[in-house]
Amino acid sequence: MRTDQSLASLRSTHSAPVVFGAGAAIGVLGGMIGLGGAEFRLPLLIGLFGFAALAAVILNKAMSLVVVLIALPARLAAVPAADVAARWPVVVNLLAGSLLGAWAGAAWAVRMRSATLSKVLAALMALMAAALVLTHTTTMDPLALPLRAQVPCGVVAGFGIGVVAAIMGVAGGELLIPTIVLLFGADIKTAGSLSLLVSLPTMLVAFARYSRDGSFAVLGANRRFTLIMATGSIAGAVLGGLLLGVFPDVVLIPALAVILLVSAAKLARHD
Repeated sequence: MRTDQSLASLRSTHSAPVVFGAGAAIGVLGGMIGLGGAEFRLPLLIGLFGFAALAAVILNKAMSLVVVLIALPARLAAVPAADVAARWPVVVNLLAGSLLGAWAGAAWAVRMRSATLSKVLAALMALMAAALVLTHTTTMDPLALPLRAQVPCGVVAGFGIGVVAAIMGVAGGELLIPTIVLLFGADIKTAGSLSLLVSLPTMLVAFARYSRDGSFAVLGANRRFTLIMATGSIAGAVLGGLLLGVFPDVVLIPALAVILLVSAAKLARHD
């Protein structure tokens, strides 16, 4: 069981407006690019609110779960149910890997020292920055793999995404959406809905693994903080969605990538 100060003994004392405002700012960033923004929330939890790495990951995972649960009905309503249902093999294929990856990722995270986990998170944030730039600045053409290659590639990709999502406490849409487009040839809109269907059970498996080590103590100690920031994230995501297209991708995406890289550099030096 994890017993260091990163869990129950560390509780945020910041005021509700600050917590809500921080969540809203993250939501706006995510909403403007069609994502939840959890990758931007993580460095804020560590840098601004002072949580140790594992505590921040678990809080981030809880808020990501809330955001996905809210976004799922709206996203499914925006895409015809028949289009999503026709792609059910894609969800099953990715889940075959992502559920195992989520369990493994959470198991690794709870065993890492805080300093090691911080460095791993920094590397993964740099990966997210690269994925953000590639996804939004390049044309993604399906790989058109034969089924015998597509299925194992989907399992392997799902496993990797599950590991990253569990360790960072994110839904994984940043990686799932391009994977679904490239491997399975879905359009971006449908891929967004499918990614949520993969993310939800993947996050629940990671939660189940974290709960085995007493890691949920940080949620009990910070229940109000979590709900306020999650509410702010949702409100911000709605506003960010309304601002979609106001800032051109050629300006917005590099700026967000720089934010991630700067945050990653700071986190790498975090003890």
